[in-house]
Amino acid sequence: MELKAAVLVSTLLCLALSRGALSQRAPTVETPAPAPAPAYVDLADLLSLAGPYGTFLDYLTKTDVIKTFQSQANDTKQGITVFAPLDSAFAAVDGAALSNLTTDQLRSLMLHHAMPRYYPLSAFSKLAAASPVSMFAYKADVTDRAGIIGVVSGWATAKLVSSVYSTLPVAVYALDSVLLPKEIFPTAPEITPPPAPAPAPGLGAKPMDDAPGAGERGAKADGGDKGSSCRVGAGRLLAGYVVLMVCGFLMM
Repeated sequence: MELKAAVLVSTLLCLALSRGALSQRAPTVETPAPAPAPAYVDLADLLSLAGPYGTFLDYLTKTDVIKTFQSQANDTKQGITVFAPLDSAFAAVDGAALSNLTTDQLRSLMLHHAMPRYYPLSAFSKLAAASPVSMFAYKADVTDRAGIIGVVSGWATAKLVSSVYSTLPVAVYALDSVLLPKEIFPTAPEITPPPAPAPAPGLGAKPMDDAPGAGERGAKADGGDKGSSCRVGAGRLLAGYVVLMVCGFLMM
């Protein structure tokens, strides 16, 4: 009986010691999930979907400058400002002037169309005052005349025609001309100006027949002519009748 009691006590003591050891075990620490990577603007997709910037994007891709721009766009500390000429701007430049450029010259020309920092539209007045400004290659002058922003480089005076995208760290602005730095073009390339837009409907002079009241005036004029013709005819008939009476009187 005493042996059974001793075994029971020993068993209970072991269970108590085991629970104490388990309760003193170090707690499990869960490793936090890694923070999601920031979402960057894909410049190639942006230029492809935004509008008529296919020629500019083709040159960026051909020269691998798109990689340089994308790397800068991913740098949220500085960002990037891209000046994208419209397709019509490239079409206006003499084709030989661009096709005769070396690979390095073409690459420099593309690098000349961006600044290695993000600038919203509100910053361009200060940029104009601080001109010339540094591009990825060479320098250019920024102008701000009564809110009309321009970029002057060598043989080109381009106008900023629209804001394609502007959210830190990326800004993309559309230009109506290709920048033509003298470092690349010693002489001015031939530029074909775009055709003048057709006049808007309603701005030209209306034909007289379409003018308000033209039909009424025409009807009045026609009526007046008919009245005059009738009076002239009646006068001639009366004069003939008088002549006949005179001739008859003389023959009597």
